Amino acid sequence: MKPGRQRLDKWLWFTRFARSRSLAAALVEDGFVRVNGTRTDNPAKGIGVGDVITVAAAHVTAAVRVVDLGDRRGPAPEARRLYLDLSAGGNEEPGDAG
Repeated sequence: MKPGRQRLDKWLWFTRFARSRSLAAALVEDGFVRVNGTRTDNPAKGIGVGDVITVAAAHVTAAVRVVDLGDRRGPAPEARRLYLDLSAGGNEEPGDAG
């Protein structure tokens, strides 16, 4: 992966939109994820800071802007610092969403 990019499925797992990386990949493959408004079915798609990710699944429908890629799957407060929740009007600071 290029510097400044991260696999979409990995980022979804780090941010706790999915309970496992394989479930994150399935979410993407099943067409429930858009990157910058375009549906993708490729879990390996590279994403970067500033991209807008939309997740539409049974447990959540959210539009978020990537503010950091993260290095690990940490606790929920750490995960929330990786994105800005646009679903809530886009006025929240990173870490306030969720």
